[in-house]
Amino acid sequence: MYAAGHGIDQMRATRAGGYLPRWRRGVAVLGAVCAVTVGFAVVAHGGGPKADTTVVVQPGDTLWSIAAEHYPADDVRVRVDDIERTNGLQGPIIEVGQTLHLPG
Repeated sequence: MYAAGHGIDQMRATRAGGYLPRWRRGVAVLGAVCAVTVGFAVVAHGGGPKADTTVVVQPGDTLWSIAAEHYPADDVRVRVDDIERTNGLQGPIIEVGQTLHLPG
């Protein structure tokens, strides 16, 4: 099929035949890695956007329990941070009767 030896040159793929230069392959691989990373981030945050919900804090409630109840498929730590940020809280301290907005 292929011969090698004195006076015989190796065959190389031509650029027109589908050969991609190194930098183009690098850009394609980088794009694929970015797409996969974004996909994992969306899954980690529970998929697409949901409607905002409000919750009134009841006796015994904590941010952790609220996040675990309303986002059972998500990482609770991430959701506690999201709730704190959405409501402008400086920490995990909440009071009975306080209204919290839960991000989508």
